[in-house]
Amino acid sequence: MSESEGRGRTPPGRLAGIPGFGIDAVARAAEGDPDILRLENLDTDLRPPPAALAATRAALESPAANSYLPFTGRAGLRAAAARHVGRLAGRHYNSDRECVITAGGTEGLLNALLATVDPGDEVIVTDPTYAGMLQRVRLAGATPRLAPWLFDPGAGWRLDLNALATCVGDRTRALFIMNPSMPSGGVLDADDWAAVAELCERHDLWLIYNAAMERILYDGRPYLHPAGLPGMRDRTLTVGSVSKEYRMIGWRVGWVVGPAAVLADVAKVGIYNVVTGVGIGQPGALAALTAATEAEDVAASVKCWERRRDAVLAALRDYPVRPAAGGWSLLVDTRPLGLTARELSRRLLARAGVAATPMDAWGGPEAEYQLRLVFSNEPESRLQGLRDRFARAL
Repeated sequence: MSESEGRGRTPPGRLAGIPGFGIDAVARAAEGDPDILRLENLDTDLRPPPAALAATRAALESPAANSYLPFTGRAGLRAAAARHVGRLAGRHYNSDRECVITAGGTEGLLNALLATVDPGDEVIVTDPTYAGMLQRVRLAGATPRLAPWLFDPGAGWRLDLNALATCVGDRTRALFIMNPSMPSGGVLDADDWAAVAELCERHDLWLIYNAAMERILYDGRPYLHPAGLPGMRDRTLTVGSVSKEYRMIGWRVGWVVGPAAVLADVAKVGIYNVVTGVGIGQPGALAALTAATEAEDVAASVKCWERRRDAVLAALRDYPVRPAAGGWSLLVDTRPLGLTARELSRRLLARAGVAATPMDAWGGPEAEYQLRLVFSNEPESRLQGLRDRFARAL
């Protein structure tokens, strides 16, 4: 093999440190067996809003829904998404210049990174964090710096604010934060957000805020939007979607809302990345955002997921399970069990019919010992059987 051929077959540096994708391997092993508890993937069996279903059916007959145009999203949906973020943040956004529709929130995450960081820059993420965030930092050519979540048995998950501050260096360009955090279910409180805002102000950083699950909060926790803090409206890019709160995973419709100057670059990246949002999905997304019962619909789903979380906690009270304050998943610390997360995942599937995903690629060294249980896709009656299934596995 010649030297040029060898270079051609070497993966680019941006792929260094990005492992293969393994969640679907657990899912494939669980397919076809109705007895298996499906706790491995971020799905939910709760139905989308009825208005979204009706609007999507109607869109099947609409030529406008089968079009690339407009590239930045249909005007009505941009207006609704800008109002939605503005209402939650207590800020006004111009839908023509400060909102772009994307093919799901995950496209928006990558577009936001590509519009704000250069190769060689550093981006702070929490540890553990959604692998799709961690690896998109690397795809953008930047280096992730990890600020850990710490678990206190009395207080739950807390972001290590001292470590967060020490992560900031000369090449840091952005903080990349999801709240509630996935996979831990940790939630930032007012003091945490104040510390994030102070770091952004002091070091002139962007905040890329993954808002996919922002209102899925438990135990009466208050809702806070970082763009509502002083000085943060023009530093925050809010990336949202209809996938989680509205249970519309397959629609692949999301948005990025933020200051006009950077949103022009987000739009530019989007056009040369995916070109446009999913036309056939946008009418349903608009219907979900603008339904008269929107708030009640989301609140009812959150109550259901909270009961399911509680069922998991009750069933596994004798195991090293770490409660979630929000989101769709929680973690089991496998170190007290003398296993890695991958080993426990294999045992649960083979011996007890539980599909659960190890978090090896979702953070630093401790991720090897974190097993994720997704509780959004199984009813309480089945989740209550986790105690016996864990006993069989162990």
